[in-house]
Amino acid sequence: MAKTLYCWRCRTDVPMLDEQEWEEVSTLLQKGLENAKEYRRLQDAPLHQVPKPIFDAGALDRYFEITGFRETDIDALRHHRLVLFGPPCAACGKPLRTSQAKLCTECGAEAPKS
Repeated sequence: MAKTLYCWRCRTDVPMLDEQEWEEVSTLLQKGLENAKEYRRLQDAPLHQVPKPIFDAGALDRYFEITGFRETDIDALRHHRLVLFGPPCAACGKPLRTSQAKLCTECGAEAPKS
């Protein structure tokens, strides 16, 4: 079951994928990129004309199956990944942006020195 964390980009709590779950979703995201390239080649179309469902390739549906959360932004999936976030802030409890963060982006508290 996916762990729910605060996402500083989305400004809300969302389910985050562990690395095994991410592998499943990232495979589908890669397939979506391949689909988009093929569509562009066949249609001689610029990137902005590729229909959004072609990029999806089932990634949004798989994320929903794993998490129970209906994400609508395919790009958000790329940062809903546990490994990208740091430990919780000692002051506010929100996750630090990275494990290397020196300050909490939410409350400004200094992160503990490693």
